[in-house]
Amino acid sequence: MPRPSPLPHFPRRARRKTVAGPGATQLSGGRWRVLLLGGALFGGTLCAGSLLVAPGAGAQNRWPPPVPPPPALEPQRLPQRFVGSAADANAGGRLEINGRQQTARWEQRGSTGRGDLQLWLPLEVLEGQLGFTSRSSPQGGLELEWFGRTLLVPVGAQRSLDDEVAVDASRMLLDAGVSWQRQDRGTLRLELPAASLEQIRVSSPGAVASSGVRRVVLDLSGPAFVRRDSGALQIALRSTPAQLAQLQSLGLQARPGGNGLTIALPASGPGAVLTLGGPARVVLDLAGTPQGPVRAIAPSTAQLQALLNKGITVERQVRALGNRRMLVSSVRLDPRRSPVELRLLTRTEGMEGLTSLPQLAGQEQALVAINGGFFNRVRRLPLGALKDDGRWLSGPILNRGAVGWQDGAVPQFGWLSLTEWVSDDSGRRLPVTALNSGYVQRGLARYTAEWGRSYRAISGGESALLLNGNVVRQQFSTAQLEQGIALGPEDVLLVGRGGVVPPWVVGSRLSLISQPTHPLGQSRSVLGGGPLLLLNGRTVLNGSAEGFSAAFLQQGAPRTVIASNGAQIWLLTLQGVEHAGPTLRETALLLQQLGLRDALNLDGGSSTGLMLSGTLSVQGRGVAARIHNGLGLVPRNPSRASDASEATTASSP
Repeated sequence: MPRPSPLPHFPRRARRKTVAGPGATQLSGGRWRVLLLGGALFGGTLCAGSLLVAPGAGAQNRWPPPVPPPPALEPQRLPQRFVGSAADANAGGRLEINGRQQTARWEQRGSTGRGDLQLWLPLEVLEGQLGFTSRSSPQGGLELEWFGRTLLVPVGAQRSLDDEVAVDASRMLLDAGVSWQRQDRGTLRLELPAASLEQIRVSSPGAVASSGVRRVVLDLSGPAFVRRDSGALQIALRSTPAQLAQLQSLGLQARPGGNGLTIALPASGPGAVLTLGGPARVVLDLAGTPQGPVRAIAPSTAQLQALLNKGITVERQVRALGNRRMLVSSVRLDPRRSPVELRLLTRTEGMEGLTSLPQLAGQEQALVAINGGFFNRVRRLPLGALKDDGRWLSGPILNRGAVGWQDGAVPQFGWLSLTEWVSDDSGRRLPVTALNSGYVQRGLARYTAEWGRSYRAISGGESALLLNGNVVRQQFSTAQLEQGIALGPEDVLLVGRGGVVPPWVVGSRLSLISQPTHPLGQSRSVLGGGPLLLLNGRTVLNGSAEGFSAAFLQQGAPRTVIASNGAQIWLLTLQGVEHAGPTLRETALLLQQLGLRDALNLDGGSSTGLMLSGTLSVQGRGVAARIHNGLGLVPRNPSRASDASEATTASSP
């Protein structure tokens, strides 16, 4: 194997330049630091050495042989997940919240008479449709808050309803005055009497100037359902014309309706929306922009229409598969001739956090967008490969399916992992099992500044070493990691879990080898999903090999897919007509019917969404769910196009 080149630092949105060494690149930036984290000490000494990275891939027939695989590590054992049955007398698949219906699983157990009543609702419903906020602990527990009421939910008290994380929210809902009743066809109706808007308060100009955040506080007469929906906030409360005018003067367009008050949010979205108690309040943290009246601007379709005249096809059709019908929405284009490019959509603040598809699309001015890969809804962290502009925002997990692409080229599809080792010059080395990932398993995981401004422990018993210029500089305790460690632009973080602790001491020098297992990992952009559905025209669905549960593989649900027929990129959503949606096997068969050659399943269910020119034309279960990342079609950037040839042989580790 050729001698590797020094490990470069890749700041966000930086320009790349070539450095010595085959297939290596370096971005502007100077010194860099590495943070090693761990929990059993490996003895021995450490000799001086350079921090190294495997060379990038050239032509496929020159792909270097992989380094030896790491020893098998036992993944974190999660509690057994509960899967309810829609046929259960106390379970169903639809919710009606203050008169508005949506598809969502629910289950009721026990009774008030026996004092063991439970109402299990998806976390996405609690947060997105009712206004709950949550915080997670390193052990995976949840702390839910809603109008001053708090509920602690340990990891063992979380369950799964189909593909959604669910908790028992009965106590908080009853305490706030919420009532519910089962209706026909498995529908559960939740009702809460409408509250009144008592007064509106806003932070002082001095506070805005110092923090850059403008806080608007709505004082209510009692708790209310707070619903996020495609760039707007719907609050079930009564208001007066004078209050609407006051909101307008604060730069918030508000209108009353049958479901309460709808407030249009700024294009960037609020920094936070939370509820407080004593008295009941809804708090909006907005960017500190000048206040003033808002003029409503309807989303323009002129740019999208222009694209339709330049070889981009948008289609909506119903396809039959046996006696079941599926609604298939698709956008397809030839990337070699299209005026737009396929772009990964992520939050600019880092990897921890969720947002909406319209907000992701808006920050990149995407004319078309779909939701992307999987994520942990409790921790709000990515679970799969995310690579943008040559930078690994999040590494692949479990050798799952992934897609990689260069600007102006048809994507590659396959199964992807990263093989990484950290070692010293004496030959002692340890495998690195994950990169910038929310997936927790025993071993070392590496984190960089792409993760965000800080790292906070996501599992118990972690310990840490901080490296600068390849040299160990400092150690951290578990308690310090749980409080959070700042990550500067030159920092890299390796986290050890499950009893694995890096053996090195302050002053040690380390090296790193990093290599993807498939050439698509060297692409400028990569998105992970799974399972892989089609490859070279054949059905290759094997969900268990990619770490998906049997229940996930068998259920029907809305689907999001990226695919190719060998000449075009296809972005698709698939929904059931009068049923929950296709299974993964049905999805693969439908894609073959459409003449597709390669196809990757992405996150689905409530996450499924398709946005066309600012409008959500597809919402998986009838609501705009919060998601972690997406894919967008963005007007072509000439500077990115000029760099595309470099990315074929250059990539960050």
